[in-house]
Amino acid sequence: MKTISENRCFDGVQGVYSHKSKVTNCDMTFGLFLPQEAQQGKVPLLWYLSGLTCTHENAMVKAGAQLWAAEQGIALVFPDTSPRGEGVADDDDYALGQGAGFYVNATQQPWAPHFQMWDYIASDLPSVLFNSFMLDEEAQAITGHSMGGHGALTIAMAHPGRFRSVSAFAPIASPSASDWGRVQLVAYLGDDETTWQRHDSTLMMRKVGFDGPILIDQGSNDQFLANLTPETLAEAMAARRQQGSFRLQKGYDHSYFFVSSFMEDHIAFHAEALYA
Repeated sequence: MKTISENRCFDGVQGVYSHKSKVTNCDMTFGLFLPQEAQQGKVPLLWYLSGLTCTHENAMVKAGAQLWAAEQGIALVFPDTSPRGEGVADDDDYALGQGAGFYVNATQQPWAPHFQMWDYIASDLPSVLFNSFMLDEEAQAITGHSMGGHGALTIAMAHPGRFRSVSAFAPIASPSASDWGRVQLVAYLGDDETTWQRHDSTLMMRKVGFDGPILIDQGSNDQFLANLTPETLAEAMAARRQQGSFRLQKGYDHSYFFVSSFMEDHIAFHAEALYA
């Protein structure tokens, strides 16, 4: 692992690191905020998965999360959204390729050699984090925005017992039935829609749900509502009697102004579960 930068931040450290990933077969970069409590012992970890076109840096710089994490004594990890670099497949469409990994394990060419983002988030990066930093593997939570909200919800539901809570900002709620999803799922996973199911949070909610609390925030003025289809996930949560809250925030759009406005709520929500 290589240290790219470390900056003092709210009495903790905001670092940026890179490492050779075993599953994406390339160098990967991630941001990690460690609160000052990590100097004395292991601290809980909140994962933040970013959306389309983002890198590790967008949320790290724009979401305003470090202040609230520092107050709660929680670490934050900001992974990249896809593999990158020379020899890694890409596409002219911003919603496919580098910056648009969709948190799946690609089985189709030319994506399969590198686009293994499900395994990267679920196994590869965790092994780096818990072997290298003062983080409590038994106290994890996960959140994300847009494509990252889709990733956070599906990964959490597919790994019962791993995450104590999950939240999302404007998640892609039903990618198997959305323009933000079908194109990517066909490209990465092929035409067999049965392989898409664990990557659709609405279908996963109907099938298994989540063994903990959920918080969803969605802006009512989100310019991408037609692609996000939040009503499908809200209906699935209600039908399952899922523990959680789905909040429609009046006047908010899809931007980091929206995310930063409710970040304090989300970190407090996760802190309650992580310290329970």
